[in-house]
Amino acid sequence: MGAAVLAGVGLGLSLIVAIGAQNAFVLRQGLRREHVAAVVAVCAVSDVVLILAGVAGTGAVLERVPWLVTVVRVAGALFLAGYAVLAARRALRPTALAAEAGGARASRGAVLGTALALTWLNPHVYLDTVLLLGSVAGTHGADRWWFAVGACAASLLWFTGLGYGARALRPVFARPAAWRVLDGVIAVVMAALAASLLLGAA
Repeated sequence: MGAAVLAGVGLGLSLIVAIGAQNAFVLRQGLRREHVAAVVAVCAVSDVVLILAGVAGTGAVLERVPWLVTVVRVAGALFLAGYAVLAARRALRPTALAAEAGGARASRGAVLGTALALTWLNPHVYLDTVLLLGSVAGTHGADRWWFAVGACAASLLWFTGLGYGARALRPVFARPAAWRVLDGVIAVVMAALAASLLLGAA
């Protein structure tokens, strides 16, 4: 049991810690102190649902309908490309940023909609969290649900730490130039991910 939990924590962290669209968004919201609890909850709960679905066998279903993953891949690429344009626009127009808040405060609905889209329109979520993690969980036999517990715990800890830990960087982002750099990096990451998704769908 203990080994399965630790294995779940290790694989779970290895799949979500890498810089990606979702993590970049959570970091930005944490720095802005804008709807952080709601964003963390959406990302963590979504991850838990996907992990449990993978362990329950949804990955096998996705393998039988590969066109569904392609549809999600294209939709996710288009969304990421649009988000990259918005981030690039913020980076190139510093006058659109407020020195302290990093821009005008967005509504809760808009922020949660973006968090949901960045999570559920990301095909890597289905390939990694559902297919890969679900497959590895199956190797633990009767302990696969303990493996799932570990993976779920890793997601909860990571998103909570990222969202609220970002506050430690607030002094750095007291300057508009820092926000320009952050948004520039986010734009590049989003554009690169969009391109890789489109190339993968071709």
